Amino acid sequence: MKEEEKDGVAKKKEAQGRGTVLVRLFLSALYLSAFTFGGGYVIVTLMKKKFVDEYHWIGEEEMLDLVAIAQSAPGAIAVNGAIVVGYKLAGIAGVIVSVTATVLPPFLIISVISLFYAAFRDNLWIALMLEGMQAGVGAVIASVSFDMGMGIVRQRDPVRIVIMAAAFAANYCLGISVVYIILFCGALGLAQQLWKGRSREG
Repeated sequence: MKEEEKDGVAKKKEAQGRGTVLVRLFLSALYLSAFTFGGGYVIVTLMKKKFVDEYHWIGEEEMLDLVAIAQSAPGAIAVNGAIVVGYKLAGIAGVIVSVTATVLPPFLIISVISLFYAAFRDNLWIALMLEGMQAGVGAVIASVSFDMGMGIVRQRDPVRIVIMAAAFAANYCLGISVVYIILFCGALGLAQQLWKGRSREG
């Protein structure tokens, strides 16, 4: 087989593989967005279960980095999460696919609900259903947060463990804004990496 034909076959296989990833990315993001209640924090944690635990497309530590970027950037965390995950998996095409799939279900659902807002607001059964969903959402966030926290503990890096514990205490006990905590932790992480780099050079 000629070199040109081999290159053509390789490119075709690569395009097919990329297309498969985009389709699975779209369907996964659409499913998560359509059946996730409780806001962006829930969908980001479920993205971790889907893309790290099930598909193994992203490493657990890298997913932590992507979540940190999504949280610290302005805008809706669900959309930010879709952007960083989509770009990691398939570049700009992945961003377009994942964001479209993430935005589409809530846009359609909220559009329908807005037409019948008064009926939804005064319906006892819907109010009770939403209260039950809140308990489930709390359980999902707690479960995935525990898994991600244990990932940091398993790295046995004392600095990261102290940062994680201090960040939790600062927000939960002292009520410090998440924005300040993220910026401060980012600065600590940068300082740690710079210190490690200088230690290697020395």
